[in-house]
Amino acid sequence: MKKVLSWAAVAFIVFFIAYRPQSAAAVFRQLGSGLYDIATGIGSFFSSLVA
Repeated sequence: MKKVLSWAAVAFIVFFIAYRPQSAAAVFRQLGSGLYDIATGIGSFFSSLVA
């Protein structure tokens, strides 16, 4: 079951990128921005602990 869901997710991502490249780019840009914000917040937290 897990293998089927993994393949379905990959197929959806490929379909999404192929048929909606602008939307896919926006989604991945937002995900990257969110991950960057999280990493910055964690870095700031640890910096304030040390300082």
